[in-house]
Amino acid sequence: MTSKFAIALGGTIIAGTAAAMAYSGQNLERYAHVSLKQAEAIAIRATHGRIVDEELEKEAGGTGLRYSFGVIASGHKREVGVDAKTGKVLENMKEGANPD
Repeated sequence: MTSKFAIALGGTIIAGTAAAMAYSGQNLERYAHVSLKQAEAIAIRATHGRIVDEELEKEAGGTGLRYSFGVIASGHKREVGVDAKTGKVLENMKEGANPD
């Protein structure tokens, strides 16, 4: 195997892995009744901001499974939690000095 081919193959594998795991907690998606796109729309509607990070996680409150979004709104970063089974906004607050 030539080194150029090996480098190209390695880059393809890395790019494919990054695309496959688009956000943290994607393996929990099968338990969610609300899709990531639906939860994103709920978070944007609640903040009128721009999502900068997202994850699906097990966390106390609501049904125990939530999408957590970092959202920039009015120049401040906010933490927005959306229940992954009901779509209810569980958290919508300005991120403090010690974010999760």
